[in-house]
Amino acid sequence: MSNSSSLAQPIKLRSGSTLINRVCKSAMNETIATGEGRVVREFEVLYRAWAEGGSGLLVTGNVMVDKRHANEPLAVAVEDKRDLLLLRLWANAAKSQGGQIWAQLNHPGKQSPKFLNEQPLAPSAVPLASDMFIPPRELTECEILDIIERFATTASILQEAGFDGVQLHGAHGYLISQFLSPNHNKREDQWGGSLESRMRFVVTIYKTIREKLGNEFGVGIKLNSSDFQKGGFTQEESMEVCKALDELGIDLIEISGGSWENPVNRRGDQKESTKKREAYFLEFAEQLKQNVEAPIMVTGGFRSQKAMEEAIDSGAVDIIGLARPLVVDPELPNKMFSSKGNSSSVKPISTGIKKIDDMAIMEISWYSDQIRRISEGKRPKTKVRGIFSVINVLYNFWKRGQTVKRVRA
Repeated sequence: MSNSSSLAQPIKLRSGSTLINRVCKSAMNETIATGEGRVVREFEVLYRAWAEGGSGLLVTGNVMVDKRHANEPLAVAVEDKRDLLLLRLWANAAKSQGGQIWAQLNHPGKQSPKFLNEQPLAPSAVPLASDMFIPPRELTECEILDIIERFATTASILQEAGFDGVQLHGAHGYLISQFLSPNHNKREDQWGGSLESRMRFVVTIYKTIREKLGNEFGVGIKLNSSDFQKGGFTQEESMEVCKALDELGIDLIEISGGSWENPVNRRGDQKESTKKREAYFLEFAEQLKQNVEAPIMVTGGFRSQKAMEEAIDSGAVDIIGLARPLVVDPELPNKMFSSKGNSSSVKPISTGIKKIDDMAIMEISWYSDQIRRISEGKRPKTKVRGIFSVINVLYNFWKRGQTVKRVRA
């Protein structure tokens, strides 16, 4: 395998470990757990396929720190050691080719669908602008402290299982993001108000994990560059949060943006000036690179090997995050390491049904179905088959919800 591509170059993290290359399979919800959030053997098959494809870092889909609060059906929840053996098999498969596996830790807060959660929690009782979600109840101080401890407990179990690190999901409108946003956090205590107070939740989570697991375990964050909403979390505030976490020693910062209310991360909204460079959040990443020492990763929009290498070579980013391209072609990293001119065939999916397209349901669910195929040892499909794919995706989305309902009945 040729190592002439900058994508193939290793990078050392602050925790002391080294990623074998600059390509990361970024987080995508697998939706293959049981209705109770239990781990299954299919995770081993799925992540072995991605490991064999060449990615140096594999970040899992959402791992819930509280099984009562899930972001979608069939998401993994790790609260105790009941699945420790299966977690070890998962981790070993992901690391079989010398790469690392990090688990993305999440609590969805109020962004937990009503068919899964009859009483979602949030920093403040501010409802989401979607009929998919029940208005939340405001968290008490004790509940906030409990959630912080849950993040650390889940991280500790995963460390024991052989995972190399965790990524805190601070983007896309989930609980950490809700605490950071002045639109969603109206608290007047130490957890709300000024940016320093709004970031206390994520900072305390980070410090608690470090205290329990030490400095040799990888800890990163996925953070919005902005909420892209009036009065919400701004780029200036995102910069300050990144600088604070950088000073504390965080290992990796992944930049994203948007939420269910404004899913720019899935729709791929871009300024005309950045389309040639492909990545959605590259301009902010370049600014961030001037202010922090931690490695920066950008996920979203990268399709051509040329654009990925230019982003690395220019110093705009340190690591390339790929999601959907690695669903339709898990072998893409190896192809890029051994030859030039590779690109992904991934294109935006549109159903023509505005409500579905606005919520990006098709974008999420069609790729979830291909992930399921890989986990079953099958080849993923590479093209959407019009209305037939829409019907199949919506049926599988409904079926996953019914599976969870039966378990909780």
